[in-house]
Amino acid sequence: MATAARAVVPSRPGGRPLPHRLVPLAVALLAPAALAAPRLAESRSCPRLAAKLAALEARLPDAPPGALQHRVRRLQGRIADRCVALNEVQVLGTHNSYHVQPQPQLLNLLVLFDPSLAALEYTHAPLDEQLSTQGIRQIELDLFADPDGGLYARRGGLILLGQDPNTGIPALLEPGHKVLHVQDVDFETRCLTFVECLRIVKRWSDRHRGHLPIMILVEVKDDPIPDPVNLGFVVPIPFGPAELDRVDEEIRSVFPRDRLITPDDVRRGRPTLDEAVRTLGWPRLGRARSKVLFALDNGGQKRADYLAGHPALEGRILFTDAEPGDPDAGFVKANDPLADPGRIPDLVAAGYIVRTRADADTVQARTGDTTQRDAALASGAQFVSTDYPVPNPAFGTGYAVAIPGGAPARCNPVNAPPGCRSAALERLRRHPAGP
Repeated sequence: MATAARAVVPSRPGGRPLPHRLVPLAVALLAPAALAAPRLAESRSCPRLAAKLAALEARLPDAPPGALQHRVRRLQGRIADRCVALNEVQVLGTHNSYHVQPQPQLLNLLVLFDPSLAALEYTHAPLDEQLSTQGIRQIELDLFADPDGGLYARRGGLILLGQDPNTGIPALLEPGHKVLHVQDVDFETRCLTFVECLRIVKRWSDRHRGHLPIMILVEVKDDPIPDPVNLGFVVPIPFGPAELDRVDEEIRSVFPRDRLITPDDVRRGRPTLDEAVRTLGWPRLGRARSKVLFALDNGGQKRADYLAGHPALEGRILFTDAEPGDPDAGFVKANDPLADPGRIPDLVAAGYIVRTRADADTVQARTGDTTQRDAALASGAQFVSTDYPVPNPAFGTGYAVAIPGGAPARCNPVNAPPGCRSAALERLRRHPAGP
C-alpha cells in the first residue's frame, strides 16, 4: 500500500519556525520533485487573479460599456502572460505544410500505378498565408539531405509527361536541405529549401510580434522509391549524425537564440527533460510569444543519432518524439487519437506536449467523417494537424478542421488553468516589414 507523504514544516537552525511568508517556498524546495510540481510551476498569484477575473466577469452583464470591460480584458491578458503555459493551449497545425499536389497529368499516372497515391491530392496555402489567414501555429516540413547541391534538381517523373526532368532551378543547385514529399514524383512545394521555409516563418514572425509560439515539426527522409521503368530516380543521402547536426545549424542560421524555445529552456538545469516537464512545466505565454520551437518527427535510429552525446537534449534545438520516462521526453507524437482514447489526455495531464492528426490520406475529407477530427480536438493534444484547414471543393463534403471558438487557439480542454480565456491567448502587435 502506498504511504501518504507527511507534510514537514521547515524551521531555522535551532528549531525556531520560519516566518509564515517563507514556509510555502521552503516546503516547495525541500519536497520531492513530484510533490513540488504545483508550487514550482504555478505563480502563487494565479488563483487570486483567476478569482478576481471571475468576480469582474460576473458584473459585466449589468455594467455599462466602458471601464469594466477594459479592466476585464487587461486582467485576462495578465493571466494569459503569467499563468497559462505553452502546453495549456490548443492550436491547429498542418500536415506536410509545404505540399502542393502533383500536376494533374502526373497525379493521374501515379494513381493508375497505385490507387493509394490518391492520398497526394491536397494542397496547402503558402506558409505565411497559413499563419495569417488560417490561424495555423504548427507546421511540418520534410527534409532531404543535399550537402553538395543539385541532387534534387532533376525530377525523373517529368519524363512520363514528355518534359525535361532537369529543372535548372537555382535554389535546387545550392547546398542545403531540400523540402519535398517524395523525390522525383511528388516534389511540388511552397518553399524549395529548409532555409527558405524558415525565412518565410521568420519574416512573418517579425511582422506579427506577440503571436503564440509556432511549432515546426521536422521529418528527415532518406528512403529510396521503386523505379520500375528506369527513369533514373535519385537515391537519397542517408540521414546520419552529420546531417542531423546540419539541421540544427540551418535553424540557427535563420533564428537567433532569443527567438527559440529549446529543450534547455524547458529543462532549466534538471537532469532530464522528462523530469522538468513533469515538475517545472513549460514556459508561460508571456515568455513564449514571438518564438518558435522545433520537434523531430522521426524515431528509431535517427532519434538515437540526434541524442548521441545529448541524452537529455542538452545543447540541441529539436525536441524528440519520446516515451514518458525517457530522459528526452517532452514531446510525444500520437497521430491516431482513436487508437487509445485515454492516452493523449493522460499525456497532456502529465505535462507533455502532444501532436495528433485530425485526418490522414484524404480519407476524412472525401467521406466527410468527423469522428477522428472531433476526437483529436477533445483529446487535449496541443497541436492538432490537418490537411484541410479549409475544405477542398472537389470533394464536396465541406470537411475542414478549425479550433472551436475560432483561430488561432483555445484554452486546452484538458489542462487549462482557472482564469484562462481563449480570446487573450494571442496578442499580435504588427510591426513594419523587416528585411
